[in-house]
Amino acid sequence: MEGLNPINSLSKNILIIILLLTSSISFISTLENSNVEFIKTSCGLTTYPTLCFNSLSMRAGAIQTSPKLLAQTALSVSLDTMHTTFSSMVKLSKKHGMAPREVAAMKDCIELLGDSVYELKRSLDEMIHPGSKDTKFVMSDIQTWVSSAMTDEDTCTEGFKNDPKMESVVRGKIVNVAHLTSNALALINSYASLTK
Repeated sequence: MEGLNPINSLSKNILIIILLLTSSISFISTLENSNVEFIKTSCGLTTYPTLCFNSLSMRAGAIQTSPKLLAQTALSVSLDTMHTTFSSMVKLSKKHGMAPREVAAMKDCIELLGDSVYELKRSLDEMIHPGSKDTKFVMSDIQTWVSSAMTDEDTCTEGFKNDPKMESVVRGKIVNVAHLTSNALALINSYASLTK
């Protein structure tokens, strides 16, 4: 009879562990759903809500329900995409057969995208490490830089107005990052309104 007690005790302990694990998994799932819902709701305020949600939802665990982390992550996604776009445009610029006007427009475009990379990086750095400045001034600087990055991205295609085919190619490479930057700015503006 004494031999059965350790087995019953072991069975009870296993049952308790299973219940705790199930509860923990359920709790984590609820938190993740809450995080994802926060992102979905926040992205609803952007110009491109589907792109916003798709680009940020897989980072829900890191963002949680923090407006600052959401804005920061959106900015990071935009910067990463801008790096890829910049590299793609540099490769495109090395293609032979472009007319002199296209070469000049491409050079201007790459310079503008380089400025955009700098402005987005500066914004992200400032958001992560604001230094000793007042939060209101930090956010104002970030809003200005991200807005300027958007302008650079939009201006990039203007040099190709006389060549619809090349304009279409360039726009195809830039449109995604321009939309991501627009979304990042909307989320930054939303976060900035909370810091006033």
